[in-house]
Amino acid sequence: MSPKPEQKILLAIIQSQDLDFCVDALNEARIDSNRLPSIGGFLGKRNATLLIRVDEARIEEATRILHDTCKERIEYIVVPLESASLPLATPTPVTVGGATVFGLDIDRYEEI
Repeated sequence: MSPKPEQKILLAIIQSQDLDFCVDALNEARIDSNRLPSIGGFLGKRNATLLIRVDEARIEEATRILHDTCKERIEYIVVPLESASLPLATPTPVTVGGATVFGLDIDRYEEI
């Protein structure tokens, strides 16, 4: 089955603590999504990857929902001080969160 030419897939990588709120908002707007668990590479934190099927005319709405529900946060990682004679660690702030979103065309769609 071929999709309508105006349909897209948004691939959104979000933090797990934003997942339920984001999916609820997408469902309320009647935008289909599927979730896949994933793990971040830099901090090794649990993430979720959402596959969001959306009409091209509603991409802005879906992106706004992601923007409103996926918030950036400050977390601290422990980094060893290289100049210290003893192995001391110092907490370093790192900005995490938000959403990383990719837009993909749908070449084929089939439910089996």
